[in-house]
Formats: sequence, structure tokens, C-alpha cells
Amino acid sequence: MITGAATGVGAASARWFAARGYDVLVNYRASRDEAEDVAQQCRAAGVEAVAVQGDVAKDNDCRNLAQVAKERWGCVDVLINSAGATLFRPMSDLDALDAQDFSGIFGVNVVGPYQMTRAIVPLMEEGGSVVNISSIAGLNGTGSSYAYAASKGALNTLTLALARNLAPRIRVNALLPGMIEGRWLRDGVGEEAYDRIREKFAGDAALKSVATPDEVAATAGWLAVDAGLMTGQLMVADNGILLGRPPEVR
Repeated sequence: MITGAATGVGAASARWFAARGYDVLVNYRASRDEAEDVAQQCRAAGVEAVAVQGDVAKDNDCRNLAQVAKERWGCVDVLINSAGATLFRPMSDLDALDAQDFSGIFGVNVVGPYQMTRAIVPLMEEGGSVVNISSIAGLNGTGSSYAYAASKGALNTLTLALARNLAPRIRVNALLPGMIEGRWLRDGVGEEAYDRIREKFAGDAALKSVATPDEVAATAGWLAVDAGLMTGQLMVADNGILLGRPPEVR
């Protein structure tokens, strides 16, 4: 099961799992046509896939998603909590957000993964895995807004708590990317700013690049399926942006 799977990392994750023989539930909130297209791409890989509408900020929707999975497959092996929300607001302006903005973003980015995990846990057998798509914003307090950065910090803490309490039956980890190419950021900041931000991130990163949704999805898939020794880990996959470039010493 992959939340927020109509576009971006969620869609790439759906395709990644389908290519490896997993049946996939493609969750979406509003982008029905895109989600149906992703589900069709998964079916083309030879697996069963279904697109199911649901807002992870609503507990009843999360429980309905779990019920659909139960009726179709009886169990869930992997949950990727990829649904995310933000508002693009400059951190230089402390009046750019209000309490309602924080509540809305936390509802999707923190409450959503909690509710979705709670709904799925009864369907997971020994060896089940949850991966929360977080962000380096939760470590260094940067990003699209104060609410976004704070929500990712909270998601990191939630990951630790769930991992500790769901062990040893279920592993729970978080993946923390840096900048990810794609329309989510482009639509949020505009084309001109997007190009400037991308160039800045790539220039500052040790690997001198930014991530694609497919690269992040492959890393999340590895964390979910193959990283059997890992639980409660906040795995940074940021092209070396936190590490940075070496200083020039001449």
C-alpha cells in the first residue's frame, strides 16, 4: 500500500514494487486520473493494482483503505507513507502561516502516517515493513515553510516511537530525501525559482546533483524490503546536501 501514489515519489514507488511482483494499492486524494494511470502501469507489469481514493488526514478513509486491502489480498506486506502536504511560505515572514495552516499540514504529514499505520498493522504478518517518506527539513529546519519542517521533525519522532513499539514483528523506518525533481516543487515556487533552487541544491551537494522520484522510490523500496536489520532509522538520502562540498583551501 502506497499513500499519495498518484504522482511523484508515491507513483514511482508503486511502479517499483509492481516491477518486483508486488500487488499494489495506489492511494490518492484528488488526482484520480493520474492514480488510475499509475495503477494501469502497475497492471502492465503483471500484478494486480487498484487506485483507491482516500484522505490520510481522515481516520475513516485510512480504515477504508485497509479494508479494501483486506478484502482483496488478506494482508499487507509493505506500507509506504508517501502522502505529503505543504504551503510554500518564506521563513523570513513569521506572519505567513497561522494555526490552521499548521493543523492542515500536520494532519497529512504526521497524523496521516500514524492513522494509516494503525489501520494497516492488524493486516501485517511477521516481517511487515513501514517506510515514512520524511525530509532533511525535519533535521535542519529548512524547506518550504515552518509548518512543513516541523511536521517532518514530528514524523521522524513518530517513526522512532512506532519502530520501538511494533518490533519485533514490524519494522518502521523513515527516508529523508533532500530536493526531489518534479512538479510538486515546480508548481509550488514557479518555473524560474525552481530552476534557481535546483541549481543551488545541486551546487551545494557533495554529489552535485538532486534526486529523481525514481531514485527516492528505489531507496525506499530497498529500505522496505531488503534492509532486514534496520528499524527505527532515519535514513538520509540527500545527494550529500547536508554533508556539503569541501572548502577550497589554497
